[in-house]
Amino acid sequence: MPTTVRIDDDLKARVAAAAERAGKTPHGFIVDAIAHAAEQSELEADFHRTAARRLAKILATGKGVPLDEARDYLVARARGGKPRRPKPRKLTR
Repeated sequence: MPTTVRIDDDLKARVAAAAERAGKTPHGFIVDAIAHAAEQSELEADFHRTAARRLAKILATGKGVPLDEARDYLVARARGGKPRRPKPRKLTR
């Protein structure tokens, strides 16, 4: 399906230069940029859905893992360790 996108001359020149640096045609560069933007949008939407689902679970159960415990666990994992996964418990405010 053909689509027309009108861009100003300055942006057109920037796209042409970027496409040349990337070894692509301006059309290919634009298509890749749109595909990248769509993928990024989908990833962000999935991130927000996951966060909302997890928050709903915390609010429904009142259980969660305190930030300092979660951070310590993740840091240990990032360093190659195999720490015990912290257990959710009733959170207090």
